[in-house]
Amino acid sequence: MIKVNVEINNKSWLKEIKQPKKYFSKKLKKVSKIVKFFKNKDITFTILLTNSPNMKKLNKKFRKKNKSTDILSFPAFSSKSIKLMKEKKFYIGDLAVSYEIIQSRGKKNNFFKEFDKAWVHGLLHLIGYDHIRNVDYYKMLKIEKRILNLI
Repeated sequence: MIKVNVEINNKSWLKEIKQPKKYFSKKLKKVSKIVKFFKNKDITFTILLTNSPNMKKLNKKFRKKNKSTDILSFPAFSSKSIKLMKEKKFYIGDLAVSYEIIQSRGKKNNFFKEFDKAWVHGLLHLIGYDHIRNVDYYKMLKIEKRILNLI
């Protein structure tokens, strides 16, 4: 099972997603059925629904990049160590998502599709996926698409 703590420091999110905790609970039930990593585990993570100025601060502080971004992932474990975890119950890390960037992309597509794309991508980073090499990029993209098609 996957549990999420939802923190909101920008009220604009509530215009789009009335009950964020419920929104995630429904989707995460489906994710846990198709991602092998989550099977027979009790996993928790936190997502901060924030704004672009705050994302810029976080990005500068933790990644040394002085610009806003759509999603930031803060894994609790390295990609190697999380794959070796024997515990069944643990905390995998934090995500932060920018309202303005998701909302801007949503104008062209759909707010919820863009939001789901961002947090799913971030969640995969928390469980050890990355896209540094092309082979890893395609592996991550494949699982991302499977999840997005299901939820």
